[in-house]
Order: sequence, then C-alpha cells, then structure tokens
Amino acid sequence: MTLEVSVNLPDKTYKVLIHRGLIHHLGNRLSRIWRPGKVAVISDSTVGPLYQDQVIRQLRTAGFPATSLKVPAGESSKSWETAVTLYRALIDHHFTRSDGIVALGGGVIGDLAGFVASTYMRGIAFVQVPTSLLAQVDSSVGGKTAVNLDTGKNIVGTFYQPDAVFIDPDTLETLPDRYIAEGYAEIVKMSALSGGSFWETTGQIHHPEDIVARAEVLIQKSVAFKARIVIADEKESGLRQILNFGHTIGHAIELQAKGTLAHGEAISIGMARLSQLFENYGLTESGTSRSLIQRLQEVGLPLDSSLIGTSDFYHKIISDKKNHGGRLNLVYLKKPGEPALYPVPTDRLQLFFSGKNSLES
Repeated sequence: MTLEVSVNLPDKTYKVLIHRGLIHHLGNRLSRIWRPGKVAVISDSTVGPLYQDQVIRQLRTAGFPATSLKVPAGESSKSWETAVTLYRALIDHHFTRSDGIVALGGGVIGDLAGFVASTYMRGIAFVQVPTSLLAQVDSSVGGKTAVNLDTGKNIVGTFYQPDAVFIDPDTLETLPDRYIAEGYAEIVKMSALSGGSFWETTGQIHHPEDIVARAEVLIQKSVAFKARIVIADEKESGLRQILNFGHTIGHAIELQAKGTLAHGEAISIGMARLSQLFENYGLTESGTSRSLIQRLQEVGLPLDSSLIGTSDFYHKIISDKKNHGGRLNLVYLKKPGEPALYPVPTDRLQLFFSGKNSLES
C-alpha cells in the first residue's frame, strides 16, 4: 500500500509517496511528473554503490538520458566547493533549465543536490529520493536546501521545493542501528511537538528493530506533521521555527564534534538538555523531560555532551542563523503537543545554560 502526503503551497503542490520497493520503480514514477530530458542522479560513495546503477538503468528505460554524479560520503561534502564541482559536471554534460536532478541519499545529499538544483541556471527541477531515516522523516520535505561554511551549518541556502519525494522504507534495511536511531531522534522531536497519538506511538518504540518494523507509520506521521507546519509557514517566519527544537544546541555541538556525532545524535542531546533546563526553570510540565529522555534512551541515543558550555560552543550558538537582533529564540515544550519560543539575549546565554538565569525579564 502506498501512503501519500500532499504538500500544498501557494506556488507549488507536490506529493510525498511512501511505499516499500518504490526505489525499483523510480523511472515509471518520474515519467508521470517529468517530460523526457537529461537527469543527473547525485549520490555519495556509500549510497551510490547500493542503488545508483539500478536507478540510472530505470531512468534510461523510461526515456531519461541519465548521468551518475557521486561525491564523498559525509557532512564535509555539504560545502560550497562540492557544489561548484557539481555545477561544472552539469555544464560538462550540457544540462539546461529543461533538465533535472535526482537527490539519491541521506540528508547531506538532499541538502546539497537541492541547493545545486535551486541555483544552477537559476533553478532546475529536482526530486528527493531519501535513503536514510533522517532524510525520509525530515530533511527531504519542506524545501530547505543549504551548504555549510566553517562558521556554521546551513549558512548558505535556499527555500526550493522538490517536484516529488519518493520514500522507500526498504532502504532502511541497509542502515546500521546507529543511523536508524539517529533518524528516530527527529521522529521523537516531531512527536513531542505534535503530542496526542503521535507522542503515544513513540512511547511504544523500545529498540531500533521496532523503528524499522513500524517504519511506514512513523514516516507517514512525521511527514504529515512537518507538511502541516511547512504549509502554514513555508519560509520559517513564524510557526516553522518550532521544528528547530533541540537544533540550536545540536548544531553547535555537531560542528564542534567534527564528524564524531551524527546529526540526529546531536539533536537528541540538544532536546534532552534543553527540556531538562526548561523543566528546571518551571516552564515545562514536570515529567516531560523524563518521558522525552526515555524515548531517546530506549534506542541508544546520547543525552549529554562535554562540548556543551565551552567557549567554542557559545561562539557557534551566537553565529547560528536563528540569532535575531541579539536574541536567540529557543524552542521548548510547555508539555507534549504545546511547543513555545523563549527569546534569550545572546549576552545572557552562558547564564541561561548554567541554570542560574532569572526568567523574569
């Protein structure tokens, strides 16, 4: 059975399709939304050997002259230098504005390929084929694309919606438990923001195997929640900011960790630390942080880091793009299903994170 979520925006509507085995029918699916033209399948050195050749064959059979482009796996490829390399490859293969890009991989590939698609010749078509749980439930939906600079994550980017998102939960079978758990951190985040039955569902997950077994439901609930937020606030001027729950701390320590912390692991730490902090301040309902931490702990996600509180930590946070006019908007939970924003002046960050700040001002 194919699960479907529609993302209906003022200037564009597209579908997110979730179906086991979908990756084996991409040529057919793409022919329903694109006219024949050149297609660049951008992947990395980990995902490419698993799926890229078969996707290329499918596309060619469906009438799309397809080209394979591959970058090294890892966050370091999400860079301006890699983007320029891909621009040159597209030029070498004579891509025009009538052609398109398929992003085949995890969150790094989706962000990078989407950024390249949005900026090459002022924008060409692209679709997302996320193969990691993190990308399937979060980064492939919503139109955020970006590359990193050494000063921070996602500093240079665009809002650029795909023409479709094709999700095959079977690709999770190739992921180690660590990266299943990493993606699950974002599912827990969205269930905490949503509350209700979604929050109850994540309370029933006790091992990475449970995540894979219930992948369709977890992915669909996550995508549907995120789509609702994106539809209401595509460009993150208001409501969409709640999706940054855990990300201010997470992005800072992820950059500091230099590849030793996966994105979802850093977000797990950010959510756990922030929830406990706000509960200690009396703004989060008692017991909420315990329930959140239990969900993260059940699948082996980290909950704390010695990187928090260092001088570099505060430097990274102050450089975060969520810093507006000297104030950092932190997302917290009043309780599951009731997220809120709390602005902290950047000159009081250290005091705030120490737990000794007065919240009266």
